[in-house]
Amino acid sequence: MRPTTAPTATPAPALTPRRRRLILLTVALSLMTVVSAVSGLNVALPSLARDLGATQTELTWIVDAYTVVFAGLLLAAGAIGDRLGRKGILMVGLALFGAAAVGAAFAADPGTLIVLRAVMGIGAAAIMPTTLSVITTSFPPAERGKAVGVWVGVAGSGAVLGLFGSGLLLEFFDWHSFFWLNVTLAVTGLILSAAVIPPSRDAHPPRFDTPAALLSLVAVGGIVFGIIEIAATDAEEPGPKVALAVGLAAAVAFVLWELRRRDALLDPRLFLVRGLGAGSLVLTVQFFAAFGFFFTALQYLQFVVELSPLMAAVCLLPLPFVMIPLARNAPRIAERFGYRRVVPLGLVLMAGRFAIMSFLEVDFLYWVFALGLVVFAAGMALAGTPSTTVITQALPHEKQGVASAVNDLSREFGSALGIAVLGSVLADVYRTGVADVAVGLSGPAAEAVEGSIAFTQSPMVAQWGAAAEPVIAAARQAFLDGTTTALLVAAAVLVVTAVVAAIVGPRHVRAEAESPAAAAVAVPD
Repeated sequence: MRPTTAPTATPAPALTPRRRRLILLTVALSLMTVVSAVSGLNVALPSLARDLGATQTELTWIVDAYTVVFAGLLLAAGAIGDRLGRKGILMVGLALFGAAAVGAAFAADPGTLIVLRAVMGIGAAAIMPTTLSVITTSFPPAERGKAVGVWVGVAGSGAVLGLFGSGLLLEFFDWHSFFWLNVTLAVTGLILSAAVIPPSRDAHPPRFDTPAALLSLVAVGGIVFGIIEIAATDAEEPGPKVALAVGLAAAVAFVLWELRRRDALLDPRLFLVRGLGAGSLVLTVQFFAAFGFFFTALQYLQFVVELSPLMAAVCLLPLPFVMIPLARNAPRIAERFGYRRVVPLGLVLMAGRFAIMSFLEVDFLYWVFALGLVVFAAGMALAGTPSTTVITQALPHEKQGVASAVNDLSREFGSALGIAVLGSVLADVYRTGVADVAVGLSGPAAEAVEGSIAFTQSPMVAQWGAAAEPVIAAARQAFLDGTTTALLVAAAVLVVTAVVAAIVGPRHVRAEAESPAAAAVAVPD
């Protein structure tokens, strides 16, 4: 089994405390570049849709093209960094990410933006696992745990900071400013990496598992593409079905291939270990629900409630204030009451949040939204950190690189799948809901209204006068129905996973971290 983020066999170089602080700053900034690019774009989607005329399906792809490529290349990128040199791969990733973001800032149509977001995902895959490897190879054992804790804290807070940073920018600028923020972070990280990151690589790397790397990308890409496009075409076109079948076949082939490999990118047998299997399942479903929620809810707050991007982000303020303190204590709670009780409770609380949101109306009631958000944050904390803990505790110290890779892959794949599935449900319910009112419109107008609610906020619709009112009202109600339906689907998945975790999860959790990777459970992404 090949640990993708394990320390190299050679000892950490003798670096001064000041140099190590600069390395940690560089790693944190590089990681922030990757994480904020996922969450922050959700705030900019309404502005982007109005400007580029993107449909709901295209909006889903603009977000998910990045996450799909990111998740599909995550395992391979860590191994490449260990083999060719971590500093070089980190710099290549930052340069590619920044260059693609420059192109995205000038994109004039949704298709171009989707392609450039996919290229940004390639850069992100090179950055994220490499940043953790830089820490494990640059810091002595006595300081490594604290450094990894900072890494995880940045990974957790980056999503929230991305939301608020984007919301603040969009108060004064349009959606292009989001990508210029990406460029600024990437260029700064690139300059610092060149100056302070020491070169390192694995002294005796195994042969690179090229077939597994390709199969993992095809599996993730095919499954997500099939889900999104099947919903977009009402299951009428054969292409998306073929893509889904290819993705599932690639996933099976990946498992069969890795079972034969001595130095596999990811040994499937590890998921039979109770803690690792249950923990990775819970994290995948948790992020499936969480990022599906961010994708749908932030559009609801702007399209239906008509809040500004900044105020939409402000509506999520209860999230970090509840989640972060509880997340830090969740492993101790799980140690006392048991994984099979605490983690299923967390998943059920998340599902309860989505049930509460089903009571929302077009006329916004913030107390209902905020109450659901508090319940959601508590559930995230109770389910997430104990699951990361049992993943790291399921494997010995020398396999902690594998534990980190499984942890990252579970989160990224869950995020990509959540945006795909819940975004597709939203688009399908919205399209069905506005079909009746669209019948009375001209061909192009009807197609535009069915494609995206953003069209109802365009100057063309405003010129319709009183005739626009029923169209706008129907679109807002349909979008609300799509949002609540999508979140009820997520709630059902969460409840089923809670039952599975209560049956197959480990009984006990040790709250004390015993390795650098186990110390990294304080804050969920």
